[in-house]
Amino acid sequence: MHNLSIVDCSSEKHKLHDVNTPFVGGVGVLVALCIAFSLLALGYSETLQKWLVLGLCSIIIFVTGFIDDSIKLSYKSRFIIQTIVACLMVLVGGVVLTDLGGLLWGQPLQLAGWFAIAFTIFAVIGGINAVNMIDGLDGLSGSISLSSLLLIGIAALINEDHHNLVVIVALAGGVVGFLYHNLRYASKRYARVFLGDNGSMLLGFILAWLLVDLSQKPNPAITPVTAIWLFSIPLLDTLTVMLRRISLGQSPFMPDRYHLHHLFQKSGFFVTEITYTITFLHLLLGAIGLTGLYLGIPEFIMLLGFILVFLGYFGLTMKPWRFVSLLRHLRVIILGTRLGLAPIASCSTFYGNYDAKDCEILAKRVNEELEHDTNFSIRIFEQSSVRPDWGKRFAITLNLWLAKENCASEAKLQQYIASLQQRLGEQRGIQLRRLMARDKDFDLRAYSSGSAFGESLNVSRRGLGAQALAFEVTCRV
Repeated sequence: MHNLSIVDCSSEKHKLHDVNTPFVGGVGVLVALCIAFSLLALGYSETLQKWLVLGLCSIIIFVTGFIDDSIKLSYKSRFIIQTIVACLMVLVGGVVLTDLGGLLWGQPLQLAGWFAIAFTIFAVIGGINAVNMIDGLDGLSGSISLSSLLLIGIAALINEDHHNLVVIVALAGGVVGFLYHNLRYASKRYARVFLGDNGSMLLGFILAWLLVDLSQKPNPAITPVTAIWLFSIPLLDTLTVMLRRISLGQSPFMPDRYHLHHLFQKSGFFVTEITYTITFLHLLLGAIGLTGLYLGIPEFIMLLGFILVFLGYFGLTMKPWRFVSLLRHLRVIILGTRLGLAPIASCSTFYGNYDAKDCEILAKRVNEELEHDTNFSIRIFEQSSVRPDWGKRFAITLNLWLAKENCASEAKLQQYIASLQQRLGEQRGIQLRRLMARDKDFDLRAYSSGSAFGESLNVSRRGLGAQALAFEVTCRV
């Protein structure tokens, strides 16, 4: 893929990664689906037309995403093709939303004719783009999709819907294979392959197909409102981001950095922490949906519950800087010592020698000054005590991630650093000592377990990710 230049370039303004990375994650997913379609065509010939349509639509979506990854299609072109695919699904495949369940205080809400067709097309296009829009971190969209597939698979298995179960198992297998190369873990510090629009749009489409098909008669495995819970995080994130853009007078399709995973990044969470946290929330909401289904909770109550979740989420994220500040405080409370205690080998490199209370005071001062306009994280490093009776002593560091355009030259970078040091010194009585690259075995950045923009062991200014700066925080005497 590198030889063919089929890569996502790190030089683009909106990109967070530092290495050109192939965007062919959807290839494996499509191959797994093709195997499933072959099995379905051979084993369930009575529904052959349906599976042929699903296969054709999947290939069209995949090719569209691949072209978009390569030459950047306009959103209008993507919407036109997505609309064609949704029409094929409804008019030829026969998968259409006609029954929305007992949403009117237990009374069934039925759709008919062109209204049902239009509503289904709208829902499918929304599902495709929701998964595509949340694909912003290594492993995130794949993990969320896999979580949805596991929950949907449980419902299909209980309902003995073997047709869709074949698709679900194959798709889950393809996603697991992709995640092996996309997730970060101890022996792999960066993604070797991205899902790309070809993969994220394909996953979004298949999930939309499955949720519609499994929720409709004659043998529904889930209710339509359960489908909403099973697709919760992509749906909540997409609706909130678009409503925020509209409220600001912007186009709802204009890219920005206010998705849920972006807000976690601004709060100082590491990539793996963000992926696992959001996936856990998605699983939790999906499990609530399935629990409500099998406990027989009325559908209009489940819908009301989801609306309340949406309003709470929208209220929290409508003011991003407040939500980011809240996340920073929660990270301190929940993760505790996982703020980043360093190995003792690094301790001799720090000047700071504070107790826990002093560290808390310094961290609050930095947070109050920078929380509204800076992407940063604070880490605590345990020091060797000068005197045994002093107890544990700590040093505190500040990691900053700059937008690529803010450090185009060394002169601009130095100007930014001087301005930041002066600002914190005058406003908060804090001194910042920039940590420079040292021997690799004792480099602070080599011990960083992650960052908002990447996880790298390279000893350079990019060691904490794209445009990363590291400072020790000390109190001015």
